[in-house]
Amino acid sequence: MAKYLLLKHYRGAPAAVNDVPMERWTPAEISAHMQYMQDFADRLEKSGEFVDGQALAAEGAWVRYDGEGRPPVTDGPFAETKDLIAGWMVIDVDSYERAVELAGELSAAPGAGGKPIHEWLEVRPFLAAPPTVTD
Repeated sequence: MAKYLLLKHYRGAPAAVNDVPMERWTPAEISAHMQYMQDFADRLEKSGEFVDGQALAAEGAWVRYDGEGRPPVTDGPFAETKDLIAGWMVIDVDSYERAVELAGELSAAPGAGGKPIHEWLEVRPFLAAPPTVTD
């Protein structure tokens, strides 16, 4: 089994087919989208392929160390994940092909007008430790 991160993007990815921003969806369209996401996660939980997932709030800040005894620096002239990443899901599957299959299915979540979004999802494998060599 291998773990993969499925990233849902607000921006920074190619445009979805149904490219209406969520802030312009009706409450019923948002509810249908969230229910699809929950049903998808529930199904993967039953198959043992779901690890975790969350939608992300719009708030957030960049933070970095600014030296001994100084407060951390926040924000900066950078694109922030709060502007780019809508949420994520971690899956644990048998193959890269299965991760791609599931990402394709997740891409069909309904959006404006109840039609599938056909959004692009980023599929990233977790970095695995190199094999231990023993003599």
